Amino acid sequence: MNAQTCCSGGIPLSNNIGLPISEKGTLQLGLNYDYNNLNTLNSGTETLNDNTRLRITHSILFNTSYAITNRFSVEGLFTWVNQRRIITSAFDGNKNLEASSGVGDAIILLKYNFPDLISKNSDLIFGLGSKIPIGSSSEVDSRGILLINDLQPGSNAWDIIYWLSASKRFDFRPSLSVSTRFVYRSTGIDNDYLGNSTYKYGNEFQGFLSFSDQFTFLKTLASPSISFKYRNTVKDETGGGKLDNTGGNWIFIIPNFSINITPTISFSTKAELPIYSNVDGTQLTPTYRITTGVLIKINPKKNVLQLN
Repeated sequence: MNAQTCCSGGIPLSNNIGLPISEKGTLQLGLNYDYNNLNTLNSGTETLNDNTRLRITHSILFNTSYAITNRFSVEGLFTWVNQRRIITSAFDGNKNLEASSGVGDAIILLKYNFPDLISKNSDLIFGLGSKIPIGSSSEVDSRGILLINDLQPGSNAWDIIYWLSASKRFDFRPSLSVSTRFVYRSTGIDNDYLGNSTYKYGNEFQGFLSFSDQFTFLKTLASPSISFKYRNTVKDETGGGKLDNTGGNWIFIIPNFSINITPTISFSTKAELPIYSNVDGTQLTPTYRITTGVLIKINPKKNVLQLN
């Protein structure tokens, strides 16, 4: 059974791009830890009573963004990943563990902002980028056998990333905003899969609808938000044919809380919880995901760190 449920074998690349565009010369640095737990076995929309399969992905994510102008910025996302798959025997309870660790793939994204194009106090941002296959795709298990692709740190394939976001702030409460974000990943082909075949992850679409606000909390600024995410992937392909038990549709709810710990650093944490899934065939699907980390903004014009 193939359990393809996450971008690039479990690394949350598409989920974590899109730092805000700031004034010219601003440098942003973000460091996050992402924990992804997959312990839910689905067949279509039905959840099966089977918890013998567990996938856990630990990821360290480094985001960086630089504003070349007030409207144009370049962003990078770099990763380190540890992936584990545990299968428990239903007969004797013995556990079989397969794991890999290493530098994962990266993303470079160019973004351009059109402020007030939709209406007053709005932003419309277009982005175009690429997933760069710098991660290893040749890790082996304890017996020296090549691991399948969804346990590899890298994908050995170039992808094209299309990114679009729109946001609106309101006169009656300027701190309140509504935003949408759309990410489309056109996947490339690994032409050296298992040494003698090809593999292509299914193209992926993600859409977000978010509501956020700001208020003073313990003499600092807090920013809670709630998001809804829709994710669709088409079936993977190997050797030129469609692969069963891959692809599907998911809806998640994502509560997020960010707070400025000091005037220089903001801390955020969010959870991603599935509320609907409809997969092709039978697949191991996400149970929950937790992402937490810090973000620093540096404005060289003022030579100080600014609040997020």
